[in-house]
Amino acid sequence: MYSYNICAFFIAIFIFSEPCLAAQCPGTSISENDISRWNIDISKNSPLPSGSGTPLMGKKIYLEKCAACHGETGEGMMGIYPALSGGIGSLATTTPLRTVGSFWPYPESVLDYVRRAMPLNAPQSLNTDDLYSVVSYLFYMNHIIPQEFSLNEKTIHSIKMPNKDGFINEKEENINKNTPRDELRSRLGICLHP
Repeated sequence: MYSYNICAFFIAIFIFSEPCLAAQCPGTSISENDISRWNIDISKNSPLPSGSGTPLMGKKIYLEKCAACHGETGEGMMGIYPALSGGIGSLATTTPLRTVGSFWPYPESVLDYVRRAMPLNAPQSLNTDDLYSVVSYLFYMNHIIPQEFSLNEKTIHSIKMPNKDGFINEKEENINKNTPRDELRSRLGICLHP
């Protein structure tokens, strides 16, 4: 009986004090502007940021902000920072080089990644024109677009990446976890590491 009364007492305190505590909570409500600043991912149905850039403008920014890690020509550095150019045709070998030109299937994915994660020491610091410029330079380095191409939220959709068809739909290909690796290698023309 005694423990029942104590429990009832604490429950009553909790129930009646909660509205008072909620009214005195520190902090402020989050605004729509704050939410929009955090909502930076680029997906199939989301609008792309407005801006534009060319490979010529992108080269200057790349040399200032990216080359220290990825090399002047996108070759990668010190075995730590990945190469960004080259590797075309290497994915089916025992030493695949996953670069913008050899691996990434969609140009919007490259834009999204660079927008959110680069440069490594200052992610999300590129304005949208600098972002489009750097990404256009990456595409130019990989012979995906010509030097005079102006990349923006509309023209990016016209780019066909070299590895666009390099990813498979497991359902369409009748692949499951029990499919032998050798069969996958021969059917898909890829190198699967053990």
